[in-house]
Amino acid sequence: MQKPKKPAKVPVHRPPHSNQVRIIGGTWKRSVLPVLDALGLRPTPDRVRETVFNWINHLRDGNWAGAQCLDLFAGSGALGFEAASRGAQSVTMVDAHSPVIRQLDDIKTKLRADQVQLLRGDALLTAQSMAARGQRFDLIFLDPPYQQDFLARTLPLCAALLKDGGLVYAESGLPLSFDDPAGPARPDWMACWNVIRADKAGTVFYHLLTYNKPAPTGENAAE
Repeated sequence: MQKPKKPAKVPVHRPPHSNQVRIIGGTWKRSVLPVLDALGLRPTPDRVRETVFNWINHLRDGNWAGAQCLDLFAGSGALGFEAASRGAQSVTMVDAHSPVIRQLDDIKTKLRADQVQLLRGDALLTAQSMAARGQRFDLIFLDPPYQQDFLARTLPLCAALLKDGGLVYAESGLPLSFDDPAGPARPDWMACWNVIRADKAGTVFYHLLTYNKPAPTGENAAE
C-alpha cells in the first residue's frame, strides 16, 4: 500500500528583514548592515538616505575625495558607511554603547573600511574633546534620540567642529525651520544655523544645515 503523498509546501512570502538596512550607493552599494534590536536603534530609512545623499552629492558636485566626516550618534552606521562607500577620505563614528561599537567594528572588517575610525564614548563629551584639539569636519551627521534634547546641545558644539562651508545633516522629531511668524520662535541654539534643504518622512524631519559665523562685536568689529 502506497503512503499518502505529503501536501506540497506553499511558499510563504515574508517581509524583508526589518533589522537591517542597505548601503545605497558607492563601492559597497547594496551591502547589508545589521541593526541591533536590543538597543532600540532607529536607523535612517534607505529612501531618506538616498534623498539626503543626493542633496549632499549635488552640493559637493559629486566630489567626495578629501571629505572628512563625523557621525556623532553612529547606531547602525548607515550614514557613516554610506559616506565612506561614496569615497569620503575619513569617517569618524561615535557611539556610547559597546555592543554597537563591536558590531560596527565587524562591519568595518567585512567591508575593509580602513578610512573608518570607531570611538566609544558620550557624543557631547567627544565633540567637546575634538573641538578642543582643533579637529574639523566637512560633514557632520546628527541622528540622535529625539526625546532627549540632543540637537539643542550638540549643534552649538558642531559650530566649532565644522569647516568653513561644511554641512550638518540633522534628524529630529520636529522641523528646524522657524520662518513662520505664527509658529514658534527660533531658539538660541539655532540662531546661526541656516536650513538649506529639508523634508519629512512619516514623523521624521530631516535637514541639511550650514553655519553662519556671528558678526564680530565690540573691539573685534570692523571699523
